[in-house]
Amino acid sequence: MKVLVCAASPPPDIPSTSQDLVVATDEMARANYFSFVMLINMSPLDQRFQGNVTFLMPKDRILSKIRMHQNAVSDFLLRHSIPSPLLFDHLRHIPPGSLIPSSDPDYMLNISNKGRKSFFLNNVKISSPDLCTAGSSIRCHGIDGVLLVATDRHPLPACSNSTSPAVVATPPSPSLPFPDIPSFPSSAPPPGAAAPTDQEHNPKHSASSQLESLSLGGLLRFLATSILVLNARVLSI
Repeated sequence: MKVLVCAASPPPDIPSTSQDLVVATDEMARANYFSFVMLINMSPLDQRFQGNVTFLMPKDRILSKIRMHQNAVSDFLLRHSIPSPLLFDHLRHIPPGSLIPSSDPDYMLNISNKGRKSFFLNNVKISSPDLCTAGSSIRCHGIDGVLLVATDRHPLPACSNSTSPAVVATPPSPSLPFPDIPSFPSSAPPPGAAAPTDQEHNPKHSASSQLESLSLGGLLRFLATSILVLNARVLSI
């Protein structure tokens, strides 16, 4: 009995395209966004695209110039969608310079709002707002470009293995004014001045020479005085 009950149980639910997405793709096709509809049909079933989403659709002539592998379609749609159903009136009330997330959590959208005809997301203009309004949980807007990832915006130049990398010369730094350095008087005598004597170079030797000259002079005066005294005594006798 238990086996019969198990066999009679219904199979697990298989994900299917939501009715809102069917309605939205019909509106996209009527607005001539056939290439974007084709990308949605090519992508694997993803609950993030089934409802509560806003699609940002490049025009057919823009998508026709892009080569895209099938495994990159899902990432492309994640960058070109917002995980909330937003009419253009909702978007234009977001302050300029704000960042809102796309369905790819690593990709942000920067808002630049200069009026209804100059509303940009990452420098890509919304040219045809509110193309999907019939469903309850999906909105879509036409845009005039492709939202690129950072590596696509700034590709690195390829380097050839046969040539050495170019060396970029560093521009010379501007010369800075140096402060005036005070000049100190030189020990050399000025022009025309007499060269210093040994006594000036050796103060100790000069002092001893003066003492010797003073002692000799005193001795001579003593002798002269003694002679005068003796002469006086002789004359007195």
